[in-house]
Amino acid sequence: MNQENKIAIVTGGASGIGFAIAKKFTKENIITIVIGRDQSKLDSAKKELGELCIPISFDLNDLVSIPSLVKDIETKYGKIDILVNNAGINFKKEFIEVSDEDFQRILHTNVSAVFTLSREVSKGMLRNVNGCIINISSMASQYGIPKVIAYTASKSAIEGMTRAMAVELSPLGIRVNCIAPGFIATEMSAKALNNDPERKNKVLSRTPMGKLGDPSDVAEAAYYFAGDAAKYVTGVVLPVDGGNSIGF
Repeated sequence: MNQENKIAIVTGGASGIGFAIAKKFTKENIITIVIGRDQSKLDSAKKELGELCIPISFDLNDLVSIPSLVKDIETKYGKIDILVNNAGINFKKEFIEVSDEDFQRILHTNVSAVFTLSREVSKGMLRNVNGCIINISSMASQYGIPKVIAYTASKSAIEGMTRAMAVELSPLGIRVNCIAPGFIATEMSAKALNNDPERKNKVLSRTPMGKLGDPSDVAEAAYYFAGDAAKYVTGVVLPVDGGNSIGF
């Protein structure tokens, strides 16, 4: 580790898409702080990714503690160059059965935590007049998917926040972009699709490339946004979905 290394935060970086992003970043010599709640997954990520992976056990629902978390990271590592807001939870239930508590719980984790963390990290990025924020959205924000009303609302908010943040922060040196993954082959999607053959067939039939994506596909997009190749790109929502969002 030296001053040449960029410093990244990847929330939910111990599994699935977040882990793939952390793996790509560490491979490219980016010191990657992986934030998650499951200590065993964090330990496994550290073991696989090596010294450039810094696991931190933290519940992002604890909004009040986020400013001190960010301050501690900046004190220890000097700066934060990249923030990937990947952590999020899903909830599947018929629309009319979703309670107010269900709805607010999803919004709290998927929207409020992203807002608070982004706000606090941006303060340091503004001092350095440099930074990159990457939000992770979903196909649920691109078109209607049944039984995920709260998740859909949260990811639609993320895309709107991406544009609003980009307009306000980009003149000050911080680029803000978003990735909308399609159906990616992760442990979470396997549970959902393998137990519902009809849903899986529907997913594949409307995906022009005819297959699920790999987490590394999203990781490559994140690395592009994080690097100089995207130095004139901000406010973009990029589907990484095999054409699913435009499939028929």
